[in-house]
Amino acid sequence: MTAIQICALISIATAAGILYWIGYRGGLADGRAEGYEKGYTEGCDHGFGKAYAAFPTVITLNKERRERVKQLLDRQPEDRLILLSIAEKLKLAAATFKAVKSEIHAAQALTLREKALSIAVAMDLFEQGDAA
Repeated sequence: MTAIQICALISIATAAGILYWIGYRGGLADGRAEGYEKGYTEGCDHGFGKAYAAFPTVITLNKERRERVKQLLDRQPEDRLILLSIAEKLKLAAATFKAVKSEIHAAQALTLREKALSIAVAMDLFEQGDAA
């Protein structure tokens, strides 16, 4: 082979390598972009499907919350006083049950008393927030 043929062979091999590398990099970039778009679309569809499936549950929860707020709004200040009175009666009942050695009933009365007091406190906080 002559020097010109060797140089032509080297330049053809180099050009083919450069063209192959450019095609490889372009294909890799296109593949990544297509994969990203496909993954993004599938993820979006998956998230939308989950949200659509959870929609009835969210509506039910919101209805329950609305009913609880409506019940709180319907309460009068006398209701809070009645709850406090019930709590005091339950405290007396617990003391009576302890005196007659009925610990289970005493514990139940104290538990109910705590629940009544927590409801009264919730009503009190709601009224304070409304007044502010």
